[in-house]
Amino acid sequence: MPLKAELDHLVVMAANLDEGVRWCEATLGVTPGPGGSHPLMGTHNRLLRIDGPGFDRAYLEIIAVDPSAAPTRAPGLRRWFDLDDPALMQSMKRHGPQLGHWVARITDVDTALKGWSRLGIERGPVLSASRMSAAGLLEWKITVRDDGQRLFDGALPTLIQWGAVHPVSQMAVSGVRLQALRLQHREAPALSSALGQLGLADGQRIRVDAGPSRVEAWLDTPAGSVRLGAGMTV
Repeated sequence: MPLKAELDHLVVMAANLDEGVRWCEATLGVTPGPGGSHPLMGTHNRLLRIDGPGFDRAYLEIIAVDPSAAPTRAPGLRRWFDLDDPALMQSMKRHGPQLGHWVARITDVDTALKGWSRLGIERGPVLSASRMSAAGLLEWKITVRDDGQRLFDGALPTLIQWGAVHPVSQMAVSGVRLQALRLQHREAPALSSALGQLGLADGQRIRVDAGPSRVEAWLDTPAGSVRLGAGMTV
């Protein structure tokens, strides 16, 4: 059977979590729900449900480095989502929170990685991670490179394989719904090939175009139609 992945969540990165919450309220017209801490990476987050037609169980994650926590990951290994990258941190401080990545869920992450490796894409080893939530322990497997890089400037998703509980089952309906995701990159054919292996790019809900690197999402919100991408709201 061919592998079939789905968009799991969008990743909005912020210089600090309070700023991320204010951005969400101003941009999407809602306050994000609770999240948690990630001891392995020394990060914390807030979450917002954005599922809709074609995007089952999708949510938005606002994530930032937790200044009160040191990563338990081995010294020399970087945080996920390029959160140790000086240029990215400087961009967030200058321009504010930004949509810079996305995560796709799959039921067999190891097989998916082997397929990408045959394309010359090394998405990184599979790590086991967990955090406490109001409903108990959330557990998942996730691809994280030792250097923390997102690859394709964030347009190639991190892959995640959830345990028994998915976090959306604990989230309240937000009134925000994801309509489409557009990925733009100068190496669009290679990106399309990688996504095509997992059934991710359908040309409508998830589209790949050639051009300067960009991750864009269209959402319906209480504040109206919103486009997010590279720190931009239109």
